[in-house]
Amino acid sequence: MPILPVHERLAELWVIRSRRPLTDAEEMDFAHCLEVNASYIRQLAHLKNLSLLAAMTNDTEWQREISRRIGKLTAEGI
Repeated sequence: MPILPVHERLAELWVIRSRRPLTDAEEMDFAHCLEVNASYIRQLAHLKNLSLLAAMTNDTEWQREISRRIGKLTAEGI
């Protein structure tokens, strides 16, 4: 999984937070990054679960489509 800009900003805010309290704007940015990250991970987990189901039912066409969707999601990012 690639490092996305939202992950970089989340890490940046985490480091800042360890050195000083975040400003109100930074707190809002931090919360937004967490929300976007959670949504991205949820989508990826859902697709991986569908891929597992496709594999378990030997539906190779469906699994290929899901793999394409996973590839698109991870290539494009958030």
